[in-house]
Amino acid sequence: MALAIPNFQAIASTTAILVLSFAVWRTIYNVFFHPLRNYPGPLAYRASRFPFIFTQIRGKLPFKVLEWSDTYGPVIRIAPDELAYTHPDAWQNIYGHHTGATKGGHEEFPKSPHTYRTKGIQVSIAGDTKFRHRKLRKQLSPIFSERAIRDQEVIIGKETGRPKRLDMKAWYNWTTFDIIGDMSYGESFGCLERAAYDPWVADISETVRSGAEMQAFKLLGLENLLFWGYKWGLLFSARTDHEKRVHEKLGRRMKLGVQRNDFLAPLIENKNDWDFATVRSNAAVLTIAGSETTATTLCGVTFLLLQAPTCLSKLAHEVRTSFESEDEITMSSVGKLTYMIACLNETLRRYPPVPTGMPRVVPKGGATVIDHFVPEGTTVGVWQWAMYHSTQNFKNPFEFNPDRLLDTNITDNMKALQPFSVGPRDCIGRNLAFNEMKVILARILWNFDIEAADDNETWMDKQKAYFLWHKPELPVYFKPVRKWAG
Repeated sequence: MALAIPNFQAIASTTAILVLSFAVWRTIYNVFFHPLRNYPGPLAYRASRFPFIFTQIRGKLPFKVLEWSDTYGPVIRIAPDELAYTHPDAWQNIYGHHTGATKGGHEEFPKSPHTYRTKGIQVSIAGDTKFRHRKLRKQLSPIFSERAIRDQEVIIGKETGRPKRLDMKAWYNWTTFDIIGDMSYGESFGCLERAAYDPWVADISETVRSGAEMQAFKLLGLENLLFWGYKWGLLFSARTDHEKRVHEKLGRRMKLGVQRNDFLAPLIENKNDWDFATVRSNAAVLTIAGSETTATTLCGVTFLLLQAPTCLSKLAHEVRTSFESEDEITMSSVGKLTYMIACLNETLRRYPPVPTGMPRVVPKGGATVIDHFVPEGTTVGVWQWAMYHSTQNFKNPFEFNPDRLLDTNITDNMKALQPFSVGPRDCIGRNLAFNEMKVILARILWNFDIEAADDNETWMDKQKAYFLWHKPELPVYFKPVRKWAG
């Protein structure tokens, strides 16, 4: 009896019809029957994940969220199962302590695995479980206290020195990475000494950008492909190199034991609680989070001050009249620079280091967010750049106006401004970031008058926003202050 020969053309046609039918049905379901169907948002984004992914990998999503906020209000459905918020109350509802789950005893909103977890990569404090995060944070918190950070002043204070015309993106990165290298691994990256990028530091920008692409793989259900491509070095080589360098530096640091009271000392002291992979993953996160975000804010405040000469003059006057010598500029003394603090906070509003949402997942039983029920499993997040540039929250939101932080008569909703987040998972490195920024900026303005280069007027307009910013060069002219020139 002759064997039947499969009709491959018929099989292919049937498969294509089934796939197309499923896609059509899924689109109809997302628009008309999904539990989030009554939440407003652009039709294409409500119907499918693809527009979200496409816009995200182009670095345009935070700007789109602001557009949609102006059209649809403070809650926008930006994907079939995801909501973006620009309402100030969402901070506490989503990220705060014991946020209001309708069942299960006020469960915490867990972090979205699509953003904070990747198969084959050891999770860090940024995305760990509630129990492990609490334990890690308890051990790390003392070293990030105000007093502990001031004890590290000898490290932070020594990273200075600048020529005439500089790319401040590079110099700020070199400064903050050298500091975090010393404070974490016991050895500087040597960027300032060489006035050049360490290969590791140069890879960081690519590592940041690749995060959006990695998330896209996961959202498309291709995490296994991502896992094997990453494991065999076929995808995201900069991220792989980053992990290898962390491994090498951490190995040298661990040989020093706990005799050095730096950021990794608590984890090394409690080495029986954590395996090497856990310590390595947290060291990698501390390296980026403790340097890149600070350098970004310093770039932002420099650019914004240069675009607002009156503000720059006022801040320079405050610095130069508050101290008798540069030696007096310390972590303790810069706390009295009220206008500088206002300038930095206004920069964090105009140019938040994390411009996107920090996605969480609504826990079992659902939850209420700004007075509306949200079904369990929904991804939710406050989108900082859109929140801070919405006229619902701030008057003239694109204006750099430090006085809005000082004038009690201004009607801006300051509850909206939470650049370090809120709740049990707020930024552990807040003290470090603010102290670094104040000391570095004060010493620059003590020693130099700064002027914008002609080619940096559109510096902010050129940028793409992934989880962090992808920044171009920031050229600035430096002139020694005549009063202090020898």
